[in-house]
Amino acid sequence: MINWFPGHMNKTLKEMADKAKLCNCFVYVLDARCPLACINPAFVKIIKDKPVVYVLNKSDLANSEKNKEFKAYFESLPNSKCVLTNATVSKQCNSIVSAINQLLSSQIAKNKANNVNFVFRAMVLGVPNCGKSTIVNNLCGKTRAVTGNKAGVTRSTQWATVTPTLQIMDTPGTLWGNIEDEKLAYELAFVGSVKDEVLNLFDISVKLIRRLLILSPKSLNAKYKTELKLEMEDIELVDTIAKKRGCILRGGEIDYDRVCKLIIGDFRKGELGKISFD
Repeated sequence: MINWFPGHMNKTLKEMADKAKLCNCFVYVLDARCPLACINPAFVKIIKDKPVVYVLNKSDLANSEKNKEFKAYFESLPNSKCVLTNATVSKQCNSIVSAINQLLSSQIAKNKANNVNFVFRAMVLGVPNCGKSTIVNNLCGKTRAVTGNKAGVTRSTQWATVTPTLQIMDTPGTLWGNIEDEKLAYELAFVGSVKDEVLNLFDISVKLIRRLLILSPKSLNAKYKTELKLEMEDIELVDTIAKKRGCILRGGEIDYDRVCKLIIGDFRKGELGKISFD
């Protein structure tokens, strides 16, 4: 079973629950390739019944039709909006501010009518490596938060100003203590929300290849110039890619560490097709 819940995550959840009292709404960042796997049950008590903007980030790497389906699903939830983003593109996150304004429109109108200058606060939350800090930087138009293409980069909460009337809080990516659903756990591992160092990369690679052979076999085989099939043995699937990509050690042995990192890396960069996991 895949689980990764270091001590700082439990501390972070407690801090988020305390800081949530200061927030008027939440920006819930999800990896568009596996948004359902990114729903952290520990956030329920933090969000309570406050407005939520669900952000399907990295949507450029996901299946476009699935993006539409997931957007419709999250917008069907009470007091919610959903936007699609690629936070690495400048100003693309402006739609998040628009969604916040829509959710808080009655409060904004009331303040305007009473000539009250009020700063609204939103907490940005999500699992590790979903792009929260990149979104914060995109919204602010400058580098406010440390980012990195791996889990566990942000380690503390930090406030940033988006507009004169909106502040946002970046928070560390947080999982939950016991991920019981194996399918969702693997999806989180695929997209880098679980630290690679705690994973069996051979196992992750095999599971990923088999999922891709169902969802996007043409893209997978085109990338590696192979004819991989579901009925092949695990070792054969990996060995075939290793030989095609030259992941061979001296003496002709397969360099499993290198080939597994290559497969996982190619997926995360979107080179194995536009994938969305149901």
